[in-house]
Amino acid sequence: MSAGSYNLFIDQGSDYALQLTVKEDGSIKNLSGYSARAQMRSTKTAADITATFTCTVTNPTGGVLKMQLSNTVTEGIAAGLYYYDLELYTSGASPIVYRLMEGQATVSQEVTR
Repeated sequence: MSAGSYNLFIDQGSDYALQLTVKEDGSIKNLSGYSARAQMRSTKTAADITATFTCTVTNPTGGVLKMQLSNTVTEGIAAGLYYYDLELYTSGASPIVYRLMEGQATVSQEVTR
């Protein structure tokens, strides 16, 4: 499975959530046994993490997962362009990691505070 490209648009100071249904070869992927993780950084190679998304597999057999940032997290992110990716992974003796999605994340400036 190769990573899909999808750009995010996040409003500073607002809650952000994206729900995804994962498919592989046209069929829903069973996410039982998988977890998800996603980070956002100012550049792809930046050592510092701008934000860590809360990722939850909400319906494993339906292939559904959710990635989100709370308003308290987004209010602390400066407006601008960032990069992110989302990975599925398993744990154990032989872990599996798939980069599911990647792209740019644009944070728009909040006016009302």
